[in-house]
Amino acid sequence: MNNKKDRKNLLICDDNLKALDDLKKQDIKVDLIYLDPPFFSNRHYEVVWGDEAEVRSFKDRWAGGIHVYIEWMRERIVKMYDVLKDTSSFYLHCDWHASHYLKVMLDEVFGHRNFKNDIIWCYTAPTNTRKNFPKKHDNILKYTKSDKWIFNYKDISIPYSEETIARTHRGAGDTGLYLDKDPETKHKQRLKPKGKIPEDWWIIPRLQGNARERLGFPTQKPEALLERIIKTSSNKNSLVLDPFCGCGTAMAVAHKLNRKWIGIDISPTAISLIEKRLEELGAIKGKDYDSIGMPTTISALKKLEPFEFQNWVINEMQAKQSKRLVANGGLDGHVEKSLYSESAGIQVKQSEKVGRNVVDNFETALQRKDYKKGYVVGFSFTKGAHEEVARVKEKSGLYIKLIKAEDILKRKPGILK
Repeated sequence: MNNKKDRKNLLICDDNLKALDDLKKQDIKVDLIYLDPPFFSNRHYEVVWGDEAEVRSFKDRWAGGIHVYIEWMRERIVKMYDVLKDTSSFYLHCDWHASHYLKVMLDEVFGHRNFKNDIIWCYTAPTNTRKNFPKKHDNILKYTKSDKWIFNYKDISIPYSEETIARTHRGAGDTGLYLDKDPETKHKQRLKPKGKIPEDWWIIPRLQGNARERLGFPTQKPEALLERIIKTSSNKNSLVLDPFCGCGTAMAVAHKLNRKWIGIDISPTAISLIEKRLEELGAIKGKDYDSIGMPTTISALKKLEPFEFQNWVINEMQAKQSKRLVANGGLDGHVEKSLYSESAGIQVKQSEKVGRNVVDNFETALQRKDYKKGYVVGFSFTKGAHEEVARVKEKSGLYIKLIKAEDILKRKPGILK
């Protein structure tokens, strides 16, 4: 696993506490860690993924206050520190809610002398505030593990401003550009041909709603931001780790830049999205990367958060989410005629012994949307549920199929037809 050329890229669906322990046991060391963890912002995300019909939910709540959040982060960052090489860099993406608390904690873990930058990512966006300056930046705290680290400044140089260039002149007998430091003594500083190293404030636009790379993930970051970080602090075949990999921007950029990578996320929904994103880049599962930890048992499915279970079912059925996760009129999703014999509604129940009343209510939901067919997914169904399916078909001609999650898990042929 430590041979860089033979090492496969890896997606891990698990709590990063456990996943990081597993990496340490395998003696895996990484060159760069970038993490964009849930911010301490007390928001609940219910957002559109991909198009208006695909909705996912993400929690970003921290009961107990900032100190609970910081200790939650500390426990994970200590484990990240253990898998860093001595020449590695660490970038923590955060915002104004907790950046100052996080820096104190990181100083304790890494040592304050290994703090290198508080990078300010600046952007613009609409605002309604009339009483304060709009908060339009994130913080990226950079640390190293020692006094030696990778810094490829030539790979991320940016052009000089027109003002700077205007104040330059060519040195006698030399083709290089120079900037006067002291007009009296004529001491001069050479301007680098490829440009200058970016300052610690980066003006990189946020993703707009119509951006090609946008996936609808609530906290998705632009590839340009990750490209600068990965180019700066890693080399070809270096190993990049994102322990909160979300929609996989770090993985996608690392893959494009010929870096090795490991992505960890506790959400099966996120891992499924990353797999699709990698497929679009031409990465082949099993060849270019391995994916481990996705639910493969009924007990694992029962442990998922309700919306995660719903997302898993919808993804496995190659269906579309309803536009709303709650108050959705009794329909959690739908399948399209292009993939099935006809369009149909879906209702998902993360429970055993789904009963007659569920089928009865689902009948009403299907009629409201003018569907002639529907699927109810659960762990098991009562005799009454099966009887109600027969009654509905005889009474109104609606075809409702009861599907066990176990059959989806086993990819039983014909269950979705």
